[in-house]
Amino acid sequence: MKKLLYVWGLVIIATFASQAQTTLNTSECEEEIAYISPETGQAFTKTEYKEAIIHMLKTRSCEFKGIKLYGKVKFVTSFPDIKIKYVTSFPDIKVQFVSSFPDKCGKWKKVSSFPDFKVQVVSSFPDLKVKKVTSFPGMN
Repeated sequence: MKKLLYVWGLVIIATFASQAQTTLNTSECEEEIAYISPETGQAFTKTEYKEAIIHMLKTRSCEFKGIKLYGKVKFVTSFPDIKIKYVTSFPDIKVQFVSSFPDKCGKWKKVSSFPDFKVQVVSSFPDLKVKKVTSFPGMN
């Protein structure tokens, strides 16, 4: 059943990605930037962003735009590395908050200094949808 839902989700994502249209700025004739990597400063278009999400789901990679999705995390209100939204169904990643050894996919330790990455909780337009769990963290 879980594999069926996973395959169904990939089909839906692939359908949306194939129907995606790239917006052109007629004054400068450049594609609209949807995401800028906080680590490299590289800009990504909407199409590239969707392709990255599809790649992440297909390969079950525990990274998002080069940021490993485990380790020490700091919650911020501005200038995040990743914007997340908490959901109860169809998450991109299941997260378990731990007090030590955040060394596996989906294990996050809240810190106030020296984070591996910074996260902002938003109610709309998240980079990733997150479900809090007490066991079995990781990518779906």
